[in-house]
Order: sequence, then structure tokens, then C-alpha cells
Amino acid sequence: MQEKTARSAIDTFISAFNASDDSYVTALLAQALTSDVVFWGPLGRSEGIAAVERFVLDIRRHPAGTGTMVRCSAVDMPDEWARYQWVFTTPDGGPRLTGTDIVHLRRSLIDQIIVFAGEVGPPTS
Repeated sequence: MQEKTARSAIDTFISAFNASDDSYVTALLAQALTSDVVFWGPLGRSEGIAAVERFVLDIRRHPAGTGTMVRCSAVDMPDEWARYQWVFTTPDGGPRLTGTDIVHLRRSLIDQIIVFAGEVGPPTS
């Protein structure tokens, strides 16, 4: 049951990237995130739905065009933490980015998101 709740919040979060219009992004994020969500993204740490919304809108305005974000793995959830993999693809076979997000859930909503974009390279010596 806990994984089903996590999947729902995660899939709602991802749907904000694919909303038919920017005006729907805030409502989708509010359904998936706590108001005090902590977001660890490529540019560092930020807090609140407005900060996540700025990130989502920036991705939606990718120079190669509005892309598609999809969850491409199962949701793995030990206790209140969950992880999943995602892929973002721009139109017409443009740039593609993959990554792994780790999220923490509180009362069925995501209250922390850690974004790992790109592949992890081989070990260095």
C-alpha cells in the first residue's frame, strides 16, 4: 500500500512536466508535494512548491522544445524513502536526459526530492 501511495505522488509530480499548459503545473505540484518541500536539484537546494515550479517550468521551456518526462522504472520504497528512474526527451529525437530521483514522503506527499541527473560513470582510481 505504501508503494502505491508513493507511485501516485511521484507520477503526479512527473505529470507536472507534461501538463498541457503551464497554468496546470502549480495545481499538479500541490497534489504531489508538501508546501515546505525541500528540493535538491542540479543548481543546489531550494524550498517550497514555488521553487520546484520554477525548475519544472525551466525544463518545460527547454531550447529544443517542450519535451516529455516519464518514469521508466518501478518505484523502490524502503520505508518512507523511495527512488525511481526517469527519462526526459525533447521533440524530434532531440536531447535526452536520464536520471534517478530519491524522494521522502510525509503523509502521502513528497516533502524532499533529490535529483540525480545523468548516468553515473565508472569508478575512478
